[in-house]
Amino acid sequence: MLELRSLSLTLAWRNIWRHPRRTWLTVSAMVFSNCLLVFMNCLQAGMYQLMIDSTLDIFTGHIQLQAPGYLDEPDIRKSIPRIQSQAARVREELEGVAVSARASGFALASSDERSYGIQLIGVQPESEALVSTLPGLINQGRYLQVSDQKTVVIGSVLARNLKVGLGDELVILGSGRDGSMAADVLTIVGILESNMPDIDRNMAFITLDYFQDVFFMQDSGHSIVIHVEDFSLIATKAAQLNRYFAQNDDLVVLDWETLEEGLRQAIEADLVSAWFIYAVLIVLVAFSVMNTQLMSVLERTREFGIVMALGVRATHMVRQVLLEAGLLATLGLLLGVSLGALLVLIISQTGLAFPGMEEVMGRFNLPDRLYPELTLFALFLGPAIVFMSSMLAALYPALRLYLLQPIEAMKVA
Repeated sequence: MLELRSLSLTLAWRNIWRHPRRTWLTVSAMVFSNCLLVFMNCLQAGMYQLMIDSTLDIFTGHIQLQAPGYLDEPDIRKSIPRIQSQAARVREELEGVAVSARASGFALASSDERSYGIQLIGVQPESEALVSTLPGLINQGRYLQVSDQKTVVIGSVLARNLKVGLGDELVILGSGRDGSMAADVLTIVGILESNMPDIDRNMAFITLDYFQDVFFMQDSGHSIVIHVEDFSLIATKAAQLNRYFAQNDDLVVLDWETLEEGLRQAIEADLVSAWFIYAVLIVLVAFSVMNTQLMSVLERTREFGIVMALGVRATHMVRQVLLEAGLLATLGLLLGVSLGALLVLIISQTGLAFPGMEEVMGRFNLPDRLYPELTLFALFLGPAIVFMSSMLAALYPALRLYLLQPIEAMKVA
């Protein structure tokens, strides 16, 4: 049996090289498509990672702990008790993460000339820079310090709308956790520019301790933000947090896909549109394989008729033709994956930059180059689909052999 299989493989290899030019044209089409699919899939993975980083690193974080229902209906009373000690516990329980606690409330901010509704965020200055890039986007002045009281950092658009600058005073008026009035006069010590309208226009930042005093929060807050060093471990860290807080019904664990559902949907929509284009390429390659195999079968019709007359079953010849197609597809897969991986490795070292990308990404305090991400999934998904499509395309020429009549076939010139 082993000798028979070895003989079939040898015959299949010789048969595909009966016409070297035709074989190389077919293999070249598969190599090109596989190489392109590997590169584009890895480039997409890198682009999606950059999209995720650019969105989550600015403010959201990878994981958050919140009170139940706070994400859908933010309410100052839906708070986490002892939030700073809870954040310290998370730091102790999890390795490879950065943690910071926040509180959030809505207030009316007034200058000498104008008033606007804003979202006031209480942060821990000593750890906020570990989970957010906003502290590095200060355009004027400085960021908050641990000892700050009655100071605030605001967005550039909010500063322009209120017609205020560094050193000016800002009056805030809101509702405390207990329903009482929360009001105070703050001094602007920093103006940040994130180039994100929702942040620059609507947000202001004070220290968490001061927020708790002004809004009568005692030791409570609203979210514990977690940044995971290794993005692939987010699900693992979220599962660990679920185990740690399983007995605490007052906390829920939210990963980035829940926190930024729109981002996840945008990535999924882009994947669908990209694979629609890839499908056209795969179909063209499949037709190329079918054409090659069909020509090969038609050219050898007389040979097939002779061997069938000698008692060889059609099933054996079908397997032989499919084996030839498999060799073609395997050759295209190996060469395409190798060249695609080599291309990705080269570009992953140097990065890929587009005109104007450095300036745009610099505004968000993000890398100015796009780096493809080489993963097994991105490496073999496209080529595997090309391989299966090629084998399916070879079925039609192979199955024609079942209809072959030996006497008629031997008459073919």
